[in-house]
Amino acid sequence: MIPNKATTHTPIIEPLAERWSPRAFTSQPVEGEKIQSLLEAFRWAPSSMNEQPWYIVMATKDDPANFDKLLACLVDANQVWAKNAPLLMITMYKTTFNRNSTPNRVALHDTGMALMALSTQAAALGLQAHGMGGIHLDKIKQDYSLPADVEPVAGVAVGYPGEADQLAEPLRSREAAPRTRKSLNDFVFEVTWGNSTKLL
Repeated sequence: MIPNKATTHTPIIEPLAERWSPRAFTSQPVEGEKIQSLLEAFRWAPSSMNEQPWYIVMATKDDPANFDKLLACLVDANQVWAKNAPLLMITMYKTTFNRNSTPNRVALHDTGMALMALSTQAAALGLQAHGMGGIHLDKIKQDYSLPADVEPVAGVAVGYPGEADQLAEPLRSREAAPRTRKSLNDFVFEVTWGNSTKLL
């Protein structure tokens, strides 16, 4: 039984139902071939004009200095638990198109889809990827010498899910809490905003 597997109203593919965002990870390293598989899934996400505006910096515990550098780019509340993950990443996106340097309005959207592809692949491999909005933007830009048109998006902790008992409160209770989602009627509309679709 997959911990925290989604209870869906209609069937969805298993890796989507099994994908969640744990804070407890085991100490087991993520195998190199699985890391490559995650990155390949990230690479094959769809993007506007096939721009592929995404980037990743990453670190594993096999390289403590690099790992600590990346960990320090997370806010303190995320460092508390993410320090136990064997693999950390930060996603980034290029704000302009390569072909003409004009603004790419959907670059952030496309990078989010790439992270979802990575997260779904992680679940399919028995791993989980927890994305984090709590990151130090300016520190990342400085520490990783980002170009002016590249923006950080999210931190990501990746690993094999552990036990909620590893965590202190209130994270322990949050880890074990049932997963919830809005009703489809709350966000699927037709004709006008707020008018629930008759197709549901």
